[in-house]
Amino acid sequence: MRLFTALATTTTLLTAPAFAQAMEADVANGESEFARQCVSCHVIADESGEVLAGRAGRIGPNLHGVIGRQPGAVEDFRYSDAIVAYGELAPADDKTGAAPQGDDFDTVVWGKDNTIAYLEDPTAFLRDALDDPRARSKMAYKVRDAQAAVDIQAYLATFSPDFELPGAAMEGDAAMEDEAMDEEAGSAN
Repeated sequence: MRLFTALATTTTLLTAPAFAQAMEADVANGESEFARQCVSCHVIADESGEVLAGRAGRIGPNLHGVIGRQPGAVEDFRYSDAIVAYGELAPADDKTGAAPQGDDFDTVVWGKDNTIAYLEDPTAFLRDALDDPRARSKMAYKVRDAQAAVDIQAYLATFSPDFELPGAAMEGDAAMEDEAMDEEAGSAN
């Protein structure tokens, strides 16, 4: 039974990024899901300390700028050894293959696929990423709905202005692009 459970978990985590990519992200729903599922432990506060989302939860780390940030890297937060070890990996060493890849990254950073997989099952994700059956996350909560995890990740990305994920256009981006094109066309005449 343990072997079946381990195989099922591994298969789920390895295929989760493919399913996540197929789902369209809804930032507005991500905001609602964040308010419903995340605020008791997390806050999104900018550099000045202004709370942008959440209720000043301090059990988990501040999630401002989390997308594009190295896991386990918020100062003065006591992470599990596993999340720190994950954050110290080179992207190619992430056994799940979910971390953003490229020459720009010396270490793993939170991106679309690894954030979604982590939200769905933090401990199972770390066990697979590190290939360590003893790895544990301090985050016990699991986002049980795959679409909600996709939406929460997209919402978190709106608070990470210095990092853009491929295919992560925010609501209103298309309208702003259309408006800019209209202005360019008008000035060309």
